[in-house]
Amino acid sequence: MSKIALMGATDIALDRLVASDANVRRIKAGISVEELAEDIARRGLLQSLSVRPVLNGDGEETGKFAVSAGGRRLAALKLLVKQKRLAKNAPVPCIVKTEGIEEEDSLAENTMREALHPLDQFRAFKNLQDAGLSIDEIAARFFVGAQVVRQRLKLAAASPKLLDLYVAEELTLEQLMAFCVTDDHARQEEVWNALSRSYNKEPYTIRRMLTEGAVKAGDKRAVFVGLKAYEAAGGAILRDLFQHDHGGWLQDVALLDRLAREKLSKAADELRAEGWKWSEFACEFPYGHTSGMRRLPSTAPQISTEQKERYDAALEEYDALSDEHAGSDELPEDIDQRMAELEEIIDAIEQCPAIFDPADMARGGVFVSIDSNGALKVERGYVRREDEAPVEQRADSNSQHSGSDENGAHSFSMRASTEGVLTADADIEAETPSKLSDRLRTELSAHRTIALRSKLSADPEAAFLVATHALALDVFYGSPQHSCLDLTLRSAPIGPHAPGVGEAPAASSLQEAFGQWQLRLPQHPAELWSWLIAQSAEDRAALFAFCVGSGVNALYLPHERRNAAFDHADHLAEHLTLDMRDFWRPTVENYFGKVTKTGILAAVREAKGEATAQMIEHLKKADMAAEAERLLDGSGWLPEMLRTQNFDAPAIEAKRAEIGEEAPSGGHDDLPAFLAEGEAEPMISVAAE
Repeated sequence: MSKIALMGATDIALDRLVASDANVRRIKAGISVEELAEDIARRGLLQSLSVRPVLNGDGEETGKFAVSAGGRRLAALKLLVKQKRLAKNAPVPCIVKTEGIEEEDSLAENTMREALHPLDQFRAFKNLQDAGLSIDEIAARFFVGAQVVRQRLKLAAASPKLLDLYVAEELTLEQLMAFCVTDDHARQEEVWNALSRSYNKEPYTIRRMLTEGAVKAGDKRAVFVGLKAYEAAGGAILRDLFQHDHGGWLQDVALLDRLAREKLSKAADELRAEGWKWSEFACEFPYGHTSGMRRLPSTAPQISTEQKERYDAALEEYDALSDEHAGSDELPEDIDQRMAELEEIIDAIEQCPAIFDPADMARGGVFVSIDSNGALKVERGYVRREDEAPVEQRADSNSQHSGSDENGAHSFSMRASTEGVLTADADIEAETPSKLSDRLRTELSAHRTIALRSKLSADPEAAFLVATHALALDVFYGSPQHSCLDLTLRSAPIGPHAPGVGEAPAASSLQEAFGQWQLRLPQHPAELWSWLIAQSAEDRAALFAFCVGSGVNALYLPHERRNAAFDHADHLAEHLTLDMRDFWRPTVENYFGKVTKTGILAAVREAKGEATAQMIEHLKKADMAAEAERLLDGSGWLPEMLRTQNFDAPAIEAKRAEIGEEAPSGGHDDLPAFLAEGEAEPMISVAAE
C-alpha cells in the first residue's frame, strides 16, 4: 500500500493570483474582509492558499494561478496592497494542485473543518489576559466588543465542575451564563446540586437562587448610600454581564444598613443644628409615626428674582424638551443629560425648606428617612405632646387674638384658664361658682344639658358644626375634653398589620392632607371653636369629611367578630365607587407569596385563562409566585376581597370564557418567562474563525 505524499507550499507572487470561479463561498458571513486584512497585517498569513494553474484556450499555462480555496484571504491581501501596506508582488505561500475537481477542494476546505468549541475560546481569552493583554487589546485583536471579552472571561472563570457539565452538554450556554452572576464557585455548585434534582433549571431560576438574600441596586437604601460608597466600604456587588441587571445586587445587607444609618445620622445632626430640639432618623418610619404630634406653622421661603427667572426658564425648557420627545422610546444621551440638569435646578428651588419660628423650633423636631426613590426625606416641624408650652405661655404667645377695635380701644381681656378654657372675666368666673354647692351646680347643669340637647337636635347646621368641632379635637389635638359633645373617633392602627402600607399612594395622600390641615388649624384646642365659626361652609365640610374618613375601620382581625361592619364597608365602597386598582396591584410580597399554589393558579386562570395557568403549574411555589406577578402586571386583577360590588368588571378573559368567546392569541406577555426568554434574552455570539 503506497504512502500518502503531501504537497509542500510554494511562494507565488501576489500579482499572479486571481480569484477562482470554482470557489463555493458566495455569501459573506463571519469576519469581514477588512477585519481579516487587519489580522493578517498583525500576525501574518496563518494558512496557505490552494491554487490551480490558469490555462489558455490551448490548454497551456498562462503564469496565473486561480485560488480555489482561500478566496477571502486573497481579497484581504489585495486590500492591504490597495492600502499600500503590502507589495503587490509579495510572495504568498500556496499549494499548487493540478488533479481532482476544483470545486471539491473549495467545498472540502469549508465543510471538513470543525468550529472551535466556545469554551476553548473562553479559555484562550483567559490565557491572553494572563499573558498581560488588557480586555481592550484582546477585543481589538479579535474584532469584538470589550463587553464580549468580559462575558467570555466571566464564563471561563466559572466553577470547573460547571464547565465540565457544559462540555458534556448537560448544561446549556444560557444556564452557564446565569450561574456566572456570582464568582463564588462553592455557591455555584451548591445551587447546581439543588437544581440537579429538579426539573426546573431555567436561567431565571438560577439567577433568583444565586441572588437570594441580596439587595437590588435599585433598593432605596442602595440608591441613598450610593454604589461607590458601598464598594469603598468593602461591599461586594453581584453583576450579570449577560443581561440588564439594573446595577446588580448588593450582597452585604448588614453593611448597607450600617452605611445608610450613618448617613442618616449625619443628616439628622446637621438638621438638628438648625435649632430643632430633637431629630430622629430611620431608613423607614412606620405609617402613622407623627400621630399625636402637632405640626408647626411655617412660611414659604422667599426666592430672589434671579432664582425665579432661573426656575421659570428651566421649567419652560424642560416642558419643551418633554413635548418634543414625547413619542420617543429612548431619549438621546445629550437630551437625557440636559433634562436631568434641568430637574436638579427645578428641584433645588421647589424643595427649599420652609421657614419656622425659632421659638417653635426649640420645642419641635425633625424626622429624617429615605423616600421611595432613595433620596433624603426630611419632615420638619413636629411637636410632641410633652414638649408643648404651658397653657398660660401659649395664650400669651397668641395674644394677637385679643386685638383692638377701630377706635383703638382694647376689647375685653381674654386669657386661658388652667383648664385651657378662654374666659372673658376671670374674676367674675371665679367668684360666681363658689357661692353654689356642688349638688346645685349638678342639678342646674342637668337642666342646661337637656335644653342643649333639645335645641341642637332641632338645628342640623349647628349639629354639624358641633360634630366637626368634636371630631377635629379628637383627630388633630387628642383633646376631646374640650367639647361638651360626647363624640370621639377611634382610628385603628393600620401600619402593624400591613408592611409597607406607609409607602402606598393612599397613605401619602392622607399624610399630606393631615399636614395641610394641621398648618391651618389653630395651635390650641381652646381656639378651635372660634376658628370654625369663622370658616366657610365648604371648609367645615372638608374638615368634617377628613375627620370622618380617618375613623374608617374595615380591618379584618381574626379575633374580632365584625361582620356587620364589613358589610357596611362593602356598601360604602360601592357608594364611593372605590376602585382598588388605583391603589393596589398583586405582587409576590403582598399577595402571591402569601397564598397557596392553588390560590396563585386560580388568580392566573381568572386573569389570563386556563392555558396560561397550565404553563406554570409545574413550577415551585417561589417561581410560580414570581411568574404570576409578571403575568398579571397591568391586568387589573384583584382578589375577591378587594373588589367593589357592581363596579369592578370581571377579568376580560373570564368574561370571554363565560360567553364562549375565543381569547385572542397572546404574545410573549402571556407566556411564562422561561418560555418567552428565548426571544427576550440576548444570546452570546460565539463565531468560529
